[in-house]
Amino acid sequence: MITENQVIFDSYERRSIVFTTNVEFSRWGTVFADDKLAAAIVDRVVHHGRLVEFGGPSHRLEESLMLGKSGS
Repeated sequence: MITENQVIFDSYERRSIVFTTNVEFSRWGTVFADDKLAAAIVDRVVHHGRLVEFGGPSHRLEESLMLGKSGS
């Protein structure tokens, strides 16, 4: 079984990977259940990576059915 970690390490400097998350790098240790592993992953991600941050209101929240929106 291939893990996320193996995909990241095998892809390093060979192919592109896109991560989408609302979790800060400093909290990736909780995502990967290992602070050292998370630090190694972040190190590889930021080495050649580009960080794109989106601001403004959440489109999903604005269209949320739970808030009574029609969803068009």
